Amino acid sequence: MATKSGSGDGSDHYDLNLFFESSADLLCISGFDGYFKKVNPALSELLGFTLDELTEKPINEFILPDDRYITDSYRERIRDGIPLLNFENRYITKEGDVVWLSWTSIPDVERGLVYAIAKNVTHNRKLSDDRNKLISSLTKKNSDLKQLTYSTSHDLRSPLGNIIGILSILDYSKIEDKETLELLDMLNISAEKMKQTLDQQIDSLRESERVVVDIREINLVECLKSTTDSIKSHINTSNTTIEKKFDVFDTVRFNHNYMESIFLNLITNSIRYSKPNEAPVINIRTRVENGVKQLIFTDNGIGMNMESVRGKIFGFNQTFHENEDGKGIGLYLVNNHVQAMGGSISVESEVGKGSIFTISFAE
Repeated sequence: MATKSGSGDGSDHYDLNLFFESSADLLCISGFDGYFKKVNPALSELLGFTLDELTEKPINEFILPDDRYITDSYRERIRDGIPLLNFENRYITKEGDVVWLSWTSIPDVERGLVYAIAKNVTHNRKLSDDRNKLISSLTKKNSDLKQLTYSTSHDLRSPLGNIIGILSILDYSKIEDKETLELLDMLNISAEKMKQTLDQQIDSLRESERVVVDIREINLVECLKSTTDSIKSHINTSNTTIEKKFDVFDTVRFNHNYMESIFLNLITNSIRYSKPNEAPVINIRTRVENGVKQLIFTDNGIGMNMESVRGKIFGFNQTFHENEDGKGIGLYLVNNHVQAMGGSISVESEVGKGSIFTISFAE
């Protein structure tokens, strides 16, 4: 604490030198000639030079060479009497380390002095640099993934077009076997749906680049039918039963492609993780809870141990069962779609008793 002494004339004097010397902030007084005149111990300790070493050499010799020109430019403004606020430059310590300092400097033109206080912002700068590197890395990865999707979609269109073309020229009147006709019909529907999905994937990528996602009132029954038609063979061969009840509401403001993706991933997951020797039963219904529209998706599958998967269930590349088909992407996509639309998703599950997914839509 600064000492206080009486002057005898009724005024009080404070020992400002003690304040200067004991401050934890970085304080200094420099001259217009470019030399430190007085430096407090905190600044001396940070830079690793003694007080004498700091005052014997021009300040520029302690500044990183890359920052000397810009520092000189701002010094000219100080000499014109303009205070310097939050100016950042880099200094080199005696050990060769680089530190970032943020300066607030007040000039005294009459005396040719500058009173300055600095803060060590090296840590903040490092965090900022790390963040920028991470953003740059994520941006590149995102760009690469988009390019991969574009390329994959393009490469798949050609053979898919051939399949659709062959199916279109088949003379179905010459095929008498009813089961063969049904299989060809399912193949045709699946091929058309795959073509539509590829087109929608490209459209979705273009939408994401515009940062505008098409949101409109969509019909849940139509979305579900479109999805189940595309995987009709998978549903039939697994003897899956899908029960739907959309009596509370059957439309919601959402992105159509996202909703189809949600139905597709939840249904195929339920089939993939069904109980051995027990046909999958999936129940999809709507309800309104506390004024919020919800979609409830229930299955009778093998379920999950929520204690062991809590906090990871919607993570990327997370799998919780020994199933070679599981890639850990489905629930990640479902969660992303729901959150992108301002909603939320929760799950209840128990080993051997299936799972319940609750999607709450944005109001």
